[in-house]
Amino acid sequence: MTELARGRGLSGTVSEFDAAVGLGSIRTADGDVFAFHCIEIADGSRGIEVGATVSFDLLAKLGRYEAANIRP
Repeated sequence: MTELARGRGLSGTVSEFDAAVGLGSIRTADGDVFAFHCIEIADGSRGIEVGATVSFDLLAKLGRYEAANIRP
């Protein structure tokens, strides 16, 4: 079971993204890093530029948090 933590107002910068596999990570100003899969990009584009500033929610998944609902 997963739980989405909406409305937390998190923001950060895309620190890496591999379009071939659809995986990336976002680093917050506090230095926390959250992984994400391209299906979590809110506009449905499945791609995002490294260095883009984004806002996002957290998804509790398999004992860790991942970035979800990623909005440029």
